[in-house]
Amino acid sequence: MPQIRVRDAAAFLGVSDDTVRRWIDSGLLSSTKDEGGRTVVDGLELARMAKQNAVLPADPASVGRSARNRFVGIVTDIVMDTVMAQVELQCGPHRVVSLISSEAVRELGLEQGSVAVAVVKATNVIVETSAVAE
Repeated sequence: MPQIRVRDAAAFLGVSDDTVRRWIDSGLLSSTKDEGGRTVVDGLELARMAKQNAVLPADPASVGRSARNRFVGIVTDIVMDTVMAQVELQCGPHRVVSLISSEAVRELGLEQGSVAVAVVKATNVIVETSAVAE
């Protein structure tokens, strides 16, 4: 099983290192020591905890969709010309950029500070890893 350092676990969950340590101390998350003596948590246990405790912002639209990847966020930037626009959203810790028509920006009433939902439906998603699991 992949072992994840406390600081990395905290970054993945969007909490502080101290919060992860409190979870370990209270028994919510188990830990071991790696070869260097650092505290690590089991990757599978962390994934389950992340999924169980996920707090997702409410989707402001009441429209049903087949796309499962929806990111609610704030429009942080719009670069627009006469035909196309680049719309940037900050969805929690994630920056999402979409290229859409300028007409769509106007019809949706998008502007900096607007709440919007990035809906992603892709047939090709690349998954990367920075290290080989041991």
